[in-house]
Amino acid sequence: MIDVLGNLSQFYIRCGYTDMRKQIDGLAAIVQSQVEMEEGMLFLFCGKRADRIKGLFWDGAGYVLVYKRLSNRRFQWPRNEEELKQITPQEYRWLMEGLSIYQSKAIRPTEKKPVF
Repeated sequence: MIDVLGNLSQFYIRCGYTDMRKQIDGLAAIVQSQVEMEEGMLFLFCGKRADRIKGLFWDGAGYVLVYKRLSNRRFQWPRNEEELKQITPQEYRWLMEGLSIYQSKAIRPTEKKPVF
């Protein structure tokens, strides 16, 4: 998948299975029913085989469809829901590297404490 991370402001994944035969109009219908569109949004979809994902990028004027297929691995895709889940830029990077978005040993940001 093209890393357009600098142009993206929000990342969403559709948890569960998506029919990967859907093209741009079918995927757009899924997200339009759940989210108010804003420029810089990326929506990711994964099928049962979990070796490929489709991304739908909204650039403000229209959709861009991107596709990534892994040759010998599977994406660690959350399967427990049928809704859109917003993820952080770091979780997006993990997903693109074949990792789970739920990293148990990741250092989470904490509140800044005043230094005396």
